[in-house]
Parts: sequence; C-alpha cells; structure tokens
Amino acid sequence: MFRDNFLLGASLSGFQFEMGENVVDKKTDWYVWGKNDLNAHSGMLSGDDPESGPDYWESYQKFHQLAVEAGMNALRIGIEWSRIFPEKTYGLTGEKLSEIANYDAVNHYKKIMRDIKEKGMKLMVNLNHFTLPLWAHDPLAVNRKMDFTAPGWIDSAIVQEFSKYASFVVEQFDDLVDYWSTLNEPNVVAKMGYLNNNSGFPPSIIAPDLWSKAMNNQIDAHIKAYNAMKSKTDKPVGLIYATIWFDGDEIAAEAFKFNNYYFLDSVNEYCDFLGINYYTRTVVKKRNKPIKIGNIEIQWDSLPGYGYSCQPNGFSRDGRIATDNGWEIYPEGLEKIIINLSERYNKKLFITENGVADSLDRCRTYYLLAHLDVVEKLANRCNIEGYFHWSLTDNFEWSEGYSKRFGLVYVDYENKCFVPRPSYYVFREIANNKSIIQFNSLLDLFERENTNNK
Repeated sequence: MFRDNFLLGASLSGFQFEMGENVVDKKTDWYVWGKNDLNAHSGMLSGDDPESGPDYWESYQKFHQLAVEAGMNALRIGIEWSRIFPEKTYGLTGEKLSEIANYDAVNHYKKIMRDIKEKGMKLMVNLNHFTLPLWAHDPLAVNRKMDFTAPGWIDSAIVQEFSKYASFVVEQFDDLVDYWSTLNEPNVVAKMGYLNNNSGFPPSIIAPDLWSKAMNNQIDAHIKAYNAMKSKTDKPVGLIYATIWFDGDEIAAEAFKFNNYYFLDSVNEYCDFLGINYYTRTVVKKRNKPIKIGNIEIQWDSLPGYGYSCQPNGFSRDGRIATDNGWEIYPEGLEKIIINLSERYNKKLFITENGVADSLDRCRTYYLLAHLDVVEKLANRCNIEGYFHWSLTDNFEWSEGYSKRFGLVYVDYENKCFVPRPSYYVFREIANNKSIIQFNSLLDLFERENTNNK
C-alpha cells in the first residue's frame, strides 16, 4: 500500500488550462504562436484557439471539487510568468520590479491556491511550463525573420530575469505552497524548439547551436532561481523533467544518458526533489554516421512503430496498445527510469506527469493501473513521495490543440461542462484505498489481452 502521506493527485499547467472565454493572456509567446494562421495552414498547429480552453482561471473551484471527489490529496498547478510580469523586467530589481507586477493576477492566483488548501490538498507550484512572456520571446520574429531581439531561452539575459521572477513569486505565495518546481521539461523546450522544425513548438527551427544555448541557459536559470528561492523559503524546490526510457541495440544506453543525464547531472546539487514525467519509451538503433552537435555526437535513430511513433489507436510493432496520438503503452519504462534515477541521484522523487490521450477512455484504466502498480511497488524502495496524473481534465495540448484528450474528466469546451470518465472512478478507488490491490485481477486481464496482440 501507499503510505498515508503519499500524494495522489493530478497535474495542471497555466496556459493549457486557464483560458476559457473572458480572461485571455495575450502577452505570452504561445498565444501569438498559436493564433498565427500560417502556422495552422502549414500543418504545424491544429488551428485551435488557446482562449477556448477549459477555463480554469474562472472555474477553478469546479476543478478542485472534482479533484477532492476523486480522492486526490494534492494538485500540481502552474503560474504564468506573463501574467505576473506582462511587461519587460530588464534592469529592474526590488521595489521597481514589484511596482510593475500585475497584482490582479497575483491576487487571483492566491485565491486559486487558497481554495486548494482549504479543500485539504497539498500544493505543488511550477514556475515555467513551456511558455515565456512575449517580451522575452517573440517566436514569430525568430521563425519568420531570424530576428533575435526577443530570443527566449537562447539569450543568457533571461537567466537573471527568470531568477527575479522566481524570487518575487516565492515572496508572494510561499505561505500557500508545499512544493516548488522551477521548470517543466526544459529538454522538450530545447529539442522541440531548435532541433525539430515540424514539432509545432516555437520557434520551430533547426539550429543545433541554439539547442545547446537553450539547454545551458535553462540549466543556469534553474540553478540561479533555486538559490534565490532557497534564500527565502525552506520549502522543497525541485525540477520537473521529461524522461524517456530507451530500448534497442547497444546504443540505447548512450541515448538514455544523453536525454537524461546531460541536464540532470548539471543541476543535481540544486534540487531538493526530482519530478519525473513519463509517457512511453523510444526504441533506437545505431547510426552508420553520427550527427554532430558541437562536441556532442548523436549516434542513434529512432525506430518507427514503437514509443511515440505508432499508428494511433493501433498497436506497436511489439503488439502493445497505442493511444489516440500513437503513443505505445509501456509501463516497464517507468519502472526502469525510477530505479535508474533513484540510484544515480538519491533524491526524493515525484511522478509529476503520467497519462494517456484517450478520448473514449478505452485504455486509460489499463494505463493507470499498470503505471500505479509500478509506483506502488517502488515507492518505499526508491523514495517516491507522490504521483500526479496528467491530467484531471482535458486541456489545450499545444500543437495538437483540443483533439488529444488526456483528462480523467471530459470537457465540453463549448458549454464548459465537466463529465467524469469511467477511469476517474477507478482513480478514486485507488486513492481512497491507497492501493491498486483491489484491481489486481483486472490488471492481469488487461495484461493478458495486451500480450495476446503480440
């Protein structure tokens, strides 16, 4: 069983959930990127409007009540930098910095956080989940004109600005927060933005040298923010990272090290906990000729038909179930990652994202049971403090818009109605009983069926 104080909850972010109708955040890079017609016409983006989302900003009490009724004792939410500081902060410190903060947003975030606490849940707050203020990153200028006036994470100046923002946020909200996280999936931001021009992630250019700058500046930003935050709080401050397990030939171990250790080794001394985001694996084979990125060599290619590259709602080449977005269900990868990172870093661990795009809820129960089975078995051995499902409700899934539904709760976006899916009630039973043991026979049935597809 999970310990009594083990956290079982869900993760949300700012940009993906907050907007609905009335309170639109137009001063963030993802808003102008997502609203650009050419981006949608080119096929990079869905064309869905970010402001048509589930409306967490105004409907937060409904979200929180859904969490409580699901047996959750914790939520992870995000703060939007662009809401707190919609105008540039360069050169400003102390009172001058505080004077330009948007206190309407600050006070509203306090209402959201107080409601979570009043409903008896623990609160983890993440400071950056992909988005940047438009004054720090103008992705259209970078993509269309190679204008780097506001270049985002490739500008070393952003390190100081992020630290100032982090320090201000701790001053404002620390009495309400139980756990802090600086960055969510910094490796995804760098890879999708600068190594994949079809990703739909801003600025969507191929520039290996800029990938390296984005990675290193985010490393520096985390460290500087961590030090600034720890000077003002004794609450745990951690980092949330996109982990992937790698299978394949002899090169798989190198691919795993590159994807995970490059960043995490650099920040290890400046993390009170590590947040593990895990969805599926990647299967690789060794390249005949390496790809060079500065002093780094990429010596592998991903094999189609596994991990993130399966036929949607089909099966992987191993016969495993694939989801609405073609992601293979592979819980063994989570087990291997937890053990590996626990042994290497000896940190408190949280599973901060783990979920499935499944609009009809056909395989989410299996996904939940299989992954929580791993977590329950390893929780004590590997010092796992909690599990946050992605996500409580459907939301804006970046370049995919609203077509991919990850929620335990279905969202009717037009009417802003929330309908729990069957898997929601499975989560509730697990949370209330602090174990998946009552579902063991069902999990065995699922796994036999999955094996029969091989």
